[in-house]
Amino acid sequence: MATFLLEVGTEELPASFVSEALEQWRAKIPAELDELLLTPESIEFYGTPRRLAMVLNGLPERQPDREEEAKGPPTQAAFKNGEPTKAAMGFARSRGATVEDLEIRETDKGAFVFVTQKIQGRPAADILTERIADWVLGLEGKRFMRWGDGDLRFPRPIRWLVLLLDDQLLPLTLENGSERCNSDLTSYGHRVLHPKPITFTQATDYVATLKAAYVDVDPASRRKTILAQTAKAAQSINGDAVINTELLDEVVDLVEWPTAVVGKFDEAFLELPPEVITVEMESHQRYFPVRPAGTSDSLLPAFITISNGDPAKSDIIAEGNGRVIRARLSDGKFFFDADKAATLESYIDKLETVTFEERLGSMRKKVARIQAVAQAIATQLGLSADQTALIDRGAFLCKADLVTQMVGEFPELQGVMGQKYAVTSGEPQAVANAIAEHYLPKGAGDALPQSLTGRVVGMADRLDTLISIFSLGMLPTGSSDPFALRRAANAVVSVLWDGEMGLNIKQLLTDIIQSFAVEQNNVNTAELQQQLENFFAQRIRTLLQEDEQVDYDLINAVVGEDAESVTRVLADALDARERARYLQSIRADGTLAVIYETVNRAAKLAAKGDLDTQTLDPATAVNPDLFQSESEQAFYGSLQTLLPQTQAAQAERDYHKLIAGLKLAAPIISEFFDGPKSVLVMDENPDIRQNRLNLLGLLRNHARILADFSEIVKS
Repeated sequence: MATFLLEVGTEELPASFVSEALEQWRAKIPAELDELLLTPESIEFYGTPRRLAMVLNGLPERQPDREEEAKGPPTQAAFKNGEPTKAAMGFARSRGATVEDLEIRETDKGAFVFVTQKIQGRPAADILTERIADWVLGLEGKRFMRWGDGDLRFPRPIRWLVLLLDDQLLPLTLENGSERCNSDLTSYGHRVLHPKPITFTQATDYVATLKAAYVDVDPASRRKTILAQTAKAAQSINGDAVINTELLDEVVDLVEWPTAVVGKFDEAFLELPPEVITVEMESHQRYFPVRPAGTSDSLLPAFITISNGDPAKSDIIAEGNGRVIRARLSDGKFFFDADKAATLESYIDKLETVTFEERLGSMRKKVARIQAVAQAIATQLGLSADQTALIDRGAFLCKADLVTQMVGEFPELQGVMGQKYAVTSGEPQAVANAIAEHYLPKGAGDALPQSLTGRVVGMADRLDTLISIFSLGMLPTGSSDPFALRRAANAVVSVLWDGEMGLNIKQLLTDIIQSFAVEQNNVNTAELQQQLENFFAQRIRTLLQEDEQVDYDLINAVVGEDAESVTRVLADALDARERARYLQSIRADGTLAVIYETVNRAAKLAAKGDLDTQTLDPATAVNPDLFQSESEQAFYGSLQTLLPQTQAAQAERDYHKLIAGLKLAAPIISEFFDGPKSVLVMDENPDIRQNRLNLLGLLRNHARILADFSEIVKS
């Protein structure tokens, strides 16, 4: 077994590319090595701003010798009158064999010729040398560049290349016009702390050799170092570091030898909202803010930066970074003071200068539509005049901060600054909170709005976006969703569920679309309605599976594909979630298994009849005079007993009662199918056959109050 080292040395790579490149290698190289019959015992992937590397441990020194069987032409084509044809000779030649090596075997499709090849394994060194260029130059990413006079493309110029199999240098040249990068034993340590070249003599020494040259090549190790040093640095000033995970990911790939450095700024800047200071630090400077120890809503006049320089010069580094952040915060204070000089409402007219979408007009027009949608939601919820007035005001002001100087500089502060400016403008706190909350959730796992005003304004904003963009025919396709419409619909459903809001999405879409059609010409309202209903049904499916962890077949049983099921789900999405959750719970406790066989069998057979899916009362659908067996009468009686339980479950949305009734009915109906006095459902007499199918249809209809059991898979 051998150890193989590949290191690609570059100018400083973009931080995002380092992690992306290593992920691509993880996805590609192990599988390819398996195919090449060179599976190592382990693979380690490393990356820093100046290098991408991997180490294959326990690598076979060569492929194993092996035999491979190849199928050739049919026997009748391979031999004529006992003599080999050109087809046989050509097949043998293509496989490095002779005609004498061919065998005739019978298959399902007749007799064919076969040959067994003995293939000698190739040395790992030869195979790796062939594959490395593709592994390196096959990486994908954004903003690749060319350099010199060649056509080679990579995020940054490649400066050195190390290919080492144990202590053997493998030859490889990457040509880039007149430039050539030849593999060598030479690499480079830290640009500041160890600027001299270093030489590898053994692939197994890779990590240790670079660590001695002040380069920690392991991103996971650098992450641990950064977290530990940052925590210690924050404790030194009696604080807690604010760790943004995305920023941490970036910083890990910005440094080779991390050193946490504490810097400070003037305490007067703490008059700025903490969000402004945090964004200034994280977005522009890649600093970690610091809170007073044990607090969560204020900041210390300090920051922690992760230096890639000389730790002995940390004081100088801190001072330099301090000067930069003070300048940034001065700009922030100027924007903040200038924005506060006017009321938030005064910015509304400026939204006419901001285009939402060229064919849909300005952001000011969108605000008017958000107000109208919010009014429709408030009406459907039956909210009071005071609640509706706060919602309307929140909708009116929700986008006003987009044209402030602060949000112009830091778009990620939209909503946050609107809330601050609403307070300073004397707006009610509920309105101010709604401006910030209506953007929530911003991503998967993010917090949801907690105020009624914030929920309604947020849903109104997203519903307007969905209807507006869908009306232009710009539906999401595959992975393309430039307007984040899936996320918008997910948010509507998530907010509705979290707030226990009894909204009829179907009716809401109808009302909004009709109003929208008056404003916009050439809108096919029926098509738009259908597209949005299907889209919301699919998003509910996704959320039930991903967030609620409901099995796929139970989701199918609740949401369904038919118009009736989709209508019910959209009319009461809260009920849909409760039914899905309940199905999952009775599957887990074994209750579903007790009734599954009987109800599922009945539901599938009932499809052969013509009873509608709404009828529940056996007296209206079944004629007892046509019964020919006691099992039919018993079935009929069980349906009569079940009816009040189903009606109660329907009225109270208490599905325990329905399931309790179905459990009692199950053994009786089982006798109808398989007992001593069972009957043939598909009787020759059409009246008797339909009567029995109606019995089954009634049971199906009762069960459909919870779900369509024909969609449930036996578990």
